[in-house]
Amino acid sequence: MTPAEGPESNPGAPAAAEALRPSPRGRRRLWRDLREAIGGSEQDFTKGPIPRAIALLAIPMVLEMTMESLFAVVDAFFVAKLGADAVATVGLTESVLTLVFALAIGLSMGATAMVARRIGEGDREAAATTAVQVYALGLAVSVVCMAVGLFAAPAILRAMGAPPGVIEGGVGYTRILLAGSPTVLLLFLGNAVFRGAGDAAIAMRVLWLANAINIVLDPCLIFGWGPFPELGLAGAAVATTIGRGVGCLYQIAILVRQSGRIAIGRRHLRIDRAILARLVRISVGGVGQYLVATASWILLVRVLAVFGSVALAGYTLAVRVIIFTILPSWGLTNAAATLVGQNLGAGRPDRAERSVWLTARANVAFLGAVMVIFFVLPETLIGIFTDQPEVVAVGASCLRWVASCYLVFAYGLVMIQAFNGAGDTTTPTLLNLVCYWLVQIPLAWALAVPAGFGPTGVFAAVAIGEVLLGLSGIVLFRRGKWKERVV
Repeated sequence: MTPAEGPESNPGAPAAAEALRPSPRGRRRLWRDLREAIGGSEQDFTKGPIPRAIALLAIPMVLEMTMESLFAVVDAFFVAKLGADAVATVGLTESVLTLVFALAIGLSMGATAMVARRIGEGDREAAATTAVQVYALGLAVSVVCMAVGLFAAPAILRAMGAPPGVIEGGVGYTRILLAGSPTVLLLFLGNAVFRGAGDAAIAMRVLWLANAINIVLDPCLIFGWGPFPELGLAGAAVATTIGRGVGCLYQIAILVRQSGRIAIGRRHLRIDRAILARLVRISVGGVGQYLVATASWILLVRVLAVFGSVALAGYTLAVRVIIFTILPSWGLTNAAATLVGQNLGAGRPDRAERSVWLTARANVAFLGAVMVIFFVLPETLIGIFTDQPEVVAVGASCLRWVASCYLVFAYGLVMIQAFNGAGDTTTPTLLNLVCYWLVQIPLAWALAVPAGFGPTGVFAAVAIGEVLLGLSGIVLFRRGKWKERVV
């Protein structure tokens, strides 16, 4: 290592040495970084030690995603008290709502990549103009999603194979959630802007506020606690929509108050066709990427519907537990995406690559610990939500199969987000298409129905598809074509 290279050329060494030397100075530095990460600060993530940059971005992103995962678990806990049909309704509805999430996440890939690139270039005016185009595109897409939700909820449940009783009791829940999809889109897009700018602490506070409101309102509106009406399953949808709506308003207040890296003024409130066109181009790949993945999820749920409400309920509860672990992991991967975008904008592709590998190792350590828990305590985890033995058995089987792919899956998650952070949304789309549609879905049907393995066949196919995706992502990332992407 030459003196000019400094500690960045071996970024893991300082972090490892500090971890092995629990000195008062090291502890003070740790607490200082923790406070700074949560409180937020002005940082140039294209310079300085990479481990510290990852920590300052990942800590608030992980906390943000932890609250989102906590929301999912709390929601499932209260809905499970209404019975297996209610849980099955949630599973069917969320399998369709994942299409909205696909749009939101896909559009957010373009938002994060473009904002991060402008911030890395030092052009905050262009970053603010880009943010306005992000909101304009999000509003346009929201109108279409809201109309579909209002008028097509019963047809959607029938198409998903829901029994008549599930349709009758759950159509209100489905209609409210799908009609409230604009709050999903705008919440995701606003936080994508903040993450791309490096304002991870703001994105964290937004999601904590939204989900805290939902967690408080959930039991009140489901069971009619205190002065609130007893809305049953529909109450869960109302609580979720209100919480997300408040989060969206908070985001806008921060942007116009100009208290972060992205500050929107009147001069930015215009449609810039060139920026909008680039945003659409990148976002189309992102939307396609997640539509492929979520369409796969819908088809897997459709296969499981053949085996009745118990299979659907067990799978739905298992997915909630999985989300509880995956969302914090996404916090780490989002940090990698921001670092890739900003460092490419600053003309430092080698630093971007080192950031990805360090983040991937941290993700493997985290999901490796989760894997052990899933293998040892799956029945206990599912038993938190239900005492029905058949549902617990299905959910436990799902957790064990998914855990079997976690080590490779951990690398794959980071690699995919690295492509997205570079603005290369095409590569992940093609990977999803091959691994999910050409491998996972046909294999799930073949193992579950003709081969007679039932729900276990679906879970095995999920694990195989994710391993293939992770290995393919590592191979393509090593080739380095993403470094040449123009955004």
